[in-house]
Amino acid sequence: MSTYVFDFAQGNKDQKELLGGKGANLAEMTNLGLPVPPGFTITTEACNAYLRAQDLPDGLAEEIDEHLARLEEAMGRRLGDPTDPLLVSVRSGAAHSMPGMMETVLNVGLNDESVHGLATQSDDERFALDSYRRLLGMFGTTVLGLDDELFSEELDRAKDRRGTTDDLGLEADDLRDLVEAYQKLIAEHAGRPFPQDPREQLELAMRAVFDSWNTDRAVLYRRQERIPEGGGTAVNIQAMVFGNRGMDSGSGVAFTRDPASGAQGEYGDYLQNAQGEDVVAGIRNTVALADLEEIDKSSHDGLLAIMKTLEDHYRDMCDIEFTIERGKLWMLQTRVGKRTPEAAYRIAVGMADEGLIDMDEALGRVTGAQLAQLLFPRFDPAAERTLLAKGMNASPGAAVGKAVFDWDTAVEWAEQGEDVILVRKETSPDDLHGMMVAKGILTSRGGKTSHAAVVARGMGRTCVCGAEALDVDAKSGQFTVRGGKTVREGDVISIDGSTGEVFDGAVPVADSAVVRYFEGEQLDHPVVDAVRRLMEHADGVRRLAVRANADTAPDAARARRFGAQGIGLCRTEHMFLGERRELVENLIVADDAKGQHKALQALLPLQRQDFTEILEAMDGLPVTIRLIDPPLHEFLPDFTELSVAMALADTRGHRKKRERKLLEAVRRLHEQNPMLGLRGVRLGIVIPELFTMQARAILEATAARLEQGGDPRPEIMIPLVASVRELELVKRRIEEVAAVVEEETGVNVSFRVGTMIELPRAALTADQIAGAAEFFSFGTNDLTQMTWGFSRDDVEASFFGPYLEQGVFPVSPFESLDVEGVGALVRTAVEKGREVRPDLHLGICGEHGGDPASIHFFHEVGLDYVSCSPFRVPIARLEAGRAALGGAS
Repeated sequence: MSTYVFDFAQGNKDQKELLGGKGANLAEMTNLGLPVPPGFTITTEACNAYLRAQDLPDGLAEEIDEHLARLEEAMGRRLGDPTDPLLVSVRSGAAHSMPGMMETVLNVGLNDESVHGLATQSDDERFALDSYRRLLGMFGTTVLGLDDELFSEELDRAKDRRGTTDDLGLEADDLRDLVEAYQKLIAEHAGRPFPQDPREQLELAMRAVFDSWNTDRAVLYRRQERIPEGGGTAVNIQAMVFGNRGMDSGSGVAFTRDPASGAQGEYGDYLQNAQGEDVVAGIRNTVALADLEEIDKSSHDGLLAIMKTLEDHYRDMCDIEFTIERGKLWMLQTRVGKRTPEAAYRIAVGMADEGLIDMDEALGRVTGAQLAQLLFPRFDPAAERTLLAKGMNASPGAAVGKAVFDWDTAVEWAEQGEDVILVRKETSPDDLHGMMVAKGILTSRGGKTSHAAVVARGMGRTCVCGAEALDVDAKSGQFTVRGGKTVREGDVISIDGSTGEVFDGAVPVADSAVVRYFEGEQLDHPVVDAVRRLMEHADGVRRLAVRANADTAPDAARARRFGAQGIGLCRTEHMFLGERRELVENLIVADDAKGQHKALQALLPLQRQDFTEILEAMDGLPVTIRLIDPPLHEFLPDFTELSVAMALADTRGHRKKRERKLLEAVRRLHEQNPMLGLRGVRLGIVIPELFTMQARAILEATAARLEQGGDPRPEIMIPLVASVRELELVKRRIEEVAAVVEEETGVNVSFRVGTMIELPRAALTADQIAGAAEFFSFGTNDLTQMTWGFSRDDVEASFFGPYLEQGVFPVSPFESLDVEGVGALVRTAVEKGREVRPDLHLGICGEHGGDPASIHFFHEVGLDYVSCSPFRVPIARLEAGRAALGGAS
């Protein structure tokens, strides 16, 4: 028979998959001898069994009774005892942190009788009634599914009657009336009275936590954070300790370092006379953790000592929840804390300097996704701005957008292409949809540990919390700055998550300090220093080289500044756009070979100059140049527009010979599916002069650079090859051109010829193709399209949404490589190709070359390099280093 329940003392921090993160860490703190209220954990296996059967698994109820009896014995109280009740909390705890996504119920065990016993034992009727109304509110919303607004509106009415602005102003009589009102709400809207049996309360609360694993918001959060669906949540049953027993009590959240900046010091929030959910929900603004020293020095000093113990033990920044009850400090939770990208880099390097970890582990603690966040622009410090208010700098970044006041408006406007800032008094898990699409999040309540701050940091969203000068009226769709301006829905605002400032209108942005560092600027900046050191370490351990996709000399130069070790893809078709398009049109509409030759001769010097500049920018480094890939019709005018223009010309008696030829060419070259038509190597075989001209331009540019004392290293790539014979035909012509160029210039030109593997047949016959190719470069964009059988341009907007929602794929296969399908073809091509040519050079030039997860796969299958856009070169360098150390992507 399965064991579904474990006392805290029976587990440890390595059992997250079984006990959930909360349960595993409660067990670890218990074993460390820290002051943890006793309790037990119901495992994730129990949750999964319950979700499969939609009922509690056999034996679970008996196990709970056994562990509950031990807890009652340890505490000297019985659950729901009318004279001296034991109260417990029921909290969720998945293996992966999902802040605010699942359910919690506090004060389970109170009923109409035991509330009097609690009042007698505590000698505080107000405290007992306050605890009861909290249970009723949480139970009503979490377990019975009632709207939270029902309870909050009743609470607001009670405060209005008493003439107070917060719940601390309510007296015992007010709370007694509130308990009665809450019970009436439950009976009316749930169709049943609040259960008086404490054991029934416990079981219903446990079931609600299990069920919360599959709520819409939890599913959405897991999809956003790529958390596995099948994990389930544990349930933690823990003896209650009370932060709402007066001003010598309270609850708080602390971090062993600043989760926003990574700096050392005291960071966290504390709320007197409050339970833990009050801190996270932001119902009253907290005080800083440092202020606890004046309120309760003994608890403050004890907390700092425990924080150091935990950070040394976990060797990482810890996020801690605690309660003080009548001057006694209790630890309710710890976990490795979520942090901003800035904090991640500073903490990793700082802990390496302190000897807690080494640089290999420090590199494993940061990610390319975090580095990408650090590359985002920040507000231009020289720009004029109008300050509206200032709150807490909860999650860094610069966000500009239209103010919206509810999540569904945020989603609606974002889908229409608008940038939005979600503005709330405080956020709740129900706001997750809007938080995901918003550029930034602004709240008037809460601190750095509020729901808005924690979730925003986890998602990499800019966030300002606790801007107290703002009176937010979500129902009216506006906020008013006290004594100042009113901002209405649709008005543009800017928020700075690094300073906590809120500005009127759009503030211009400028390059971040990290981008300026990569561009070569010398900066004295703690985040830049951390990035520099981790990049140097990654470069020292990585095996994969990193190249850039660049089509112009300026792009190539920037890529080199960003650390690129060559160009993995230079797209020559981009050189035929703009004013040069007419020259390509001349080639297409030429009446005979002489006309084609004339058009190509006009293109030759332009192409040669392009390649000369790129080879100079990348002197000494390889430059992979792809011969023209798209079909020729892409260089011609739109068929409909040209037809209309010709019809109008005919009605006016105008004769346009060139336009008529263009129209004929458009008709001739029109294809039902151009992606599968006359393009790539097929174009080079049907119109060999085009590839010949491009090869001559490359080789003449190479000869010119050699004569100037340069070190050009061109690699000529033939696109869309499916058969080795195609490659052989084109390669032979390139070699013939090379012989002519060498004879004309007297320069021995060195180059390599390879192919782009972007068709499934090419991957499956890679052993044959390797006989003629000196290198492979995987074009994973087209390989993904060909393997899945859909066109990226046509399908992303049409059915990717439902596919992602229903789990057909966890992430777009164009964003992160489909390892099972496309990856299998890449692996096959690598193995087959190297069987024939062991020194075959292998790279990837699709957009997946800058995706962290894909880079780890490319390292594992043995590629020599990845290539990506210049801006993502640092990300690829970092992830290549992490891959070499076996770090998770």
